[in-house]
Amino acid sequence: MGFEDNLDQESAAPPKKSLFRYNSPLVQVSLIGLVCFCCPGMFNALSGMGGGGQVDPTAANNANTALYTTFAVFGVLGGGIYNLLGPRLTLAAGCSTYVLYAGSFLYYNHYHHQTFAIVAGANLGIGAGLLWAGEGAIMTSYPPRDRKGTYISLFWCIFNMGGVIGGLIPFISNYSRSETAASVNDGTYIGFMCFMAVGALLSLAILPPNKVIRDDGTRCTDVKYSSVSSETVEILKLFLNWKMLLIVPASWASNFFYSYQFTNVNGVMFNLRTRGLNNVFYWAAQMLGSIGIGYVLDFSFSSRKTRGYVGIAIVALVGTAVWGGGLANQLNYSRHKPPPKLDFKNSGSNYAGPFVLYFSYGLLDAMFQSMVYWIIGSLADDSAILSRYSGFYKGVQSAGAAVAWQIDTHEVPFLSELIINWSLMTVGYPLLLVLVKLAVKDDKEGEEGAKKEVAPSFAR
Repeated sequence: MGFEDNLDQESAAPPKKSLFRYNSPLVQVSLIGLVCFCCPGMFNALSGMGGGGQVDPTAANNANTALYTTFAVFGVLGGGIYNLLGPRLTLAAGCSTYVLYAGSFLYYNHYHHQTFAIVAGANLGIGAGLLWAGEGAIMTSYPPRDRKGTYISLFWCIFNMGGVIGGLIPFISNYSRSETAASVNDGTYIGFMCFMAVGALLSLAILPPNKVIRDDGTRCTDVKYSSVSSETVEILKLFLNWKMLLIVPASWASNFFYSYQFTNVNGVMFNLRTRGLNNVFYWAAQMLGSIGIGYVLDFSFSSRKTRGYVGIAIVALVGTAVWGGGLANQLNYSRHKPPPKLDFKNSGSNYAGPFVLYFSYGLLDAMFQSMVYWIIGSLADDSAILSRYSGFYKGVQSAGAAVAWQIDTHEVPFLSELIINWSLMTVGYPLLLVLVKLAVKDDKEGEEGAKKEVAPSFAR
């Protein structure tokens, strides 16, 4: 089974002089950004409240462990599934699992049985693996090869606007509630579910890569029909691919810190309404971080290798500064000696420092992940290859996150969690430098799988 060959025949027509041409990479990357705005963007806002909006994080920690365990498997398999089903079916199937997850916490609000949340988390892990493999293929293969950093930034801004809007939902709906409230109200979860349902419908608007035509008349990729056996072989090869092995430490680290930041910084230090407000700025910081690093990775130097080196160096310096600030903050409290809850209105200057730190964590997250995606996008130019690379990245990332959520469930000291997170991220930088040196080609050189297929009316 391959990509839809009989759908959207009009998209094979030559590009028209329009900024918002439906079959352009700009519109398609924007659409996948909107899909992620509605689904993982709202999921991020829900997770970012700490404990899924509950005072006791146990149910959310166990649900997230189940989620990232299945995500680790289906993240790796997702690239192959994308190559078999195409973007529409893959994305729609993935998006549909988000609504159930948010609904499980609405159920937990009333019955306090965590089994539903854990099962919904495992189900979401399957769906998220499909969604992010498809997203990674689209974001890295649809754009022009010399503007991948810009398109990654565009996607990251639209996607994280979901976290910003999602952060406003609990902030507004819980603004006047008691500071001792055990959880956010039902309307918070219902609001998340509505956005997630819209995202599932939007995924049907995504075109397959052979229908997307760049402004110079080239198609994004020459789609080849795939089979289960060939995808199985190609996925197994990833575990022996030296390029993927060099990305493993960065992949493992790239979601590992969420359990610490969401639960043990935002969840421990702030009250309910302030946690929602902090999320607005955490995800807004992601937009700024992705724009900044995207500019460096596309425009700072003429050589793509040099841009890669400089980008990694900048992220490493910012990471050292942010985690250093996190260490200074963490020395002021512990798991067994929690701080008094801070409120953005009533805590005065005591709120400023932890707020800036949490904002900076969001900035670093976007810079780090945008950098890794840019490197992945620089390794190839073929949608089928990049879907597998992106799926492998998300699979390893999710395996790390599953371990991280269980580390927190077993009440490892906060300081130890911070040191683990800082160390994991630091180990990734030199290996990414090696990968850029050995595998990233300058713009005048070819990428793996790169082949310019020109739409019929543009052929010479």
